[in-house]
Amino acid sequence: MAGNSSKKGRQSVRDMVLSMAAVGIVVAVAYFSIPSADGKGGVHRVPFQAELSSAKRAAPYPLLGPQPLPEGWQATSVSYSPSDKGHAVWHLGLSTASGQYAAVEQSDGKPDDVVAKNVPGGKPDGTSTVAGQEWQRVQGDRYRALTRPAGDKGTTVLTGTASYEELAQLAETLK
Repeated sequence: MAGNSSKKGRQSVRDMVLSMAAVGIVVAVAYFSIPSADGKGGVHRVPFQAELSSAKRAAPYPLLGPQPLPEGWQATSVSYSPSDKGHAVWHLGLSTASGQYAAVEQSDGKPDDVVAKNVPGGKPDGTSTVAGQEWQRVQGDRYRALTRPAGDKGTTVLTGTASYEELAQLAETLK
């Protein structure tokens, strides 16, 4: 009888391991075969045109937004605050056609403060001319940016993990 109980214990462990492996396979198949809710891998599109129109009327600087979005790009976040620490702030977050992050950030705060807030660790990195306008390049710890004044009172920062070329493509669409 001692031999049977020893064999029975090993069979139980073996059966448990096989059962766990079978459940693991089912879970893995389900995880990789069930699509996300929007089919876009977690990027959620948001409408931004109404917010852009409303913010343009309220902003104390020439507020800019892409019209139209570059092909394959999606708006992922949008906000306008008329008084964020005493400054009007416009944000439009985007997913580029290559899957990188880009954003239009505008504020009537001090230009150096606006750039520092949106491009941590930013250092000058030359210039780019886009549609006849000169943009300052800034390379940060994680993000890069194109920046220029927004009228007399504001600063425009195009920032993100997107390349300078993608940021220039965004700049071309701003109106």
